[in-house]
Amino acid sequence: MKMETLFRNSRIKLSQGLIFWREVGEGIPVIFLHGSWHEGSQWVPIMQTLSREFHCLTPDLLGFGESEIPDIHYSIDLQVECLAEFLQALRLENVYLVGHSLGAWVAASYALKYPDHVQGLVLIAPEGVATEVTEKHLKQMRNLLHRSEFMFTLLRLLRPIAKLFGWQINVNEELKLRRQIEEYPTACELLYQRQKAEIYAEYLETRLHLLQAPSVILQGGKDSPEALAASQVYAKSIPSANFKTIAHGENNLPEKCALVVVQEIRDFVKSY
Repeated sequence: MKMETLFRNSRIKLSQGLIFWREVGEGIPVIFLHGSWHEGSQWVPIMQTLSREFHCLTPDLLGFGESEIPDIHYSIDLQVECLAEFLQALRLENVYLVGHSLGAWVAASYALKYPDHVQGLVLIAPEGVATEVTEKHLKQMRNLLHRSEFMFTLLRLLRPIAKLFGWQINVNEELKLRRQIEEYPTACELLYQRQKAEIYAEYLETRLHLLQAPSVILQGGKDSPEALAASQVYAKSIPSANFKTIAHGENNLPEKCALVVVQEIRDFVKSY
């Protein structure tokens, strides 16, 4: 009979708020940081498998999931400091960081600030760099979040007229996306709703060459142009980074390509 993996769920009070995390396994510590539109449970299937070999932990970032959602101004540096305080409280020093999208941005930022505490980085479709499509994407997402329900209704009414002129209005898809991302207000703030100068100041493309930790970047071949461009910046900028494309993967590698991701993490951790 197959044994169920027993997760340990815990909470700890940090200076900025209460952090919740899941933990399983023993051995080399591997910290999993969730993506923009997720929380730590995103990693549970992968951690179940890797717990036979490693000590796996996944915190809900401050403002996400079961962690506290304080009414404060969020930034990437704030998440980095929360991660640093979390790891210090658990007396975890030489760790491997595995991050997806926003979590990869936090992981890389942490490794730049605390290089002596990071053994290696696995960055999956990482956010946090400026590319040739960044400005357009940022503008589109800001407009989407600011658009009123009345405007969505108006666009839906105008869609037949627009079609006559060859214009395409994807109002239903945009409304669905808007409702999905609004479930993660902290991610919306970090990625799109802060002052543009502040967001750009935390982008990493001018600092990635300083990363000392061994790194592998995983990218789905069928992901968005924005994600593909960002991963390429990471791959070109980080010294000796290993860039791997999963050809059939889209924007959800930890969920849809879990077995491939597990193998990549296992091989990477055992190699360094």
